[in-house]
Amino acid sequence: MTMAVTDQEVAVLRAHLARDFEEYERLWPQLDRGAAARGYTALIAAAFFEAVDRRFSGQLNKADVVEYVGEVRARFDEQGTEIDPLAAEVMIRAALGDEVDADLDDETVISTQLFVLTALVLDEELDGAALDEFLAEARKTADHWLSQPS
Repeated sequence: MTMAVTDQEVAVLRAHLARDFEEYERLWPQLDRGAAARGYTALIAAAFFEAVDRRFSGQLNKADVVEYVGEVRARFDEQGTEIDPLAAEVMIRAALGDEVDADLDDETVISTQLFVLTALVLDEELDGAALDEFLAEARKTADHWLSQPS
């Protein structure tokens, strides 16, 4: 059975990316955890891929990736424990089409994607309409991924 990304999953990610924490805190507990394990995580991944492609314009430059991950960690990881720099670099490079060999657990993948995605979206300074458009594209990609046979 194909499970599409729900409006609620889009609303939760939108609230997070818009830094509307009050709305995020209201919506997050309402998510169906079973469905979100597929739909919400697929939406995060699709948005991550879209944002990486926009930021790096499809060009793989390892030095730029390392520098950007350092900037993200400086802004969002004051303790140096939230973002695994190697995981972030590998995941950005993979999104850009580089062949990488990394054995990352699901929790690391999702949390890293969310941190980097947040930074990329904040860097773009998207207004409400642009954020909605960005999320609509990500949702379309995630829905496509979810419709593929496992």
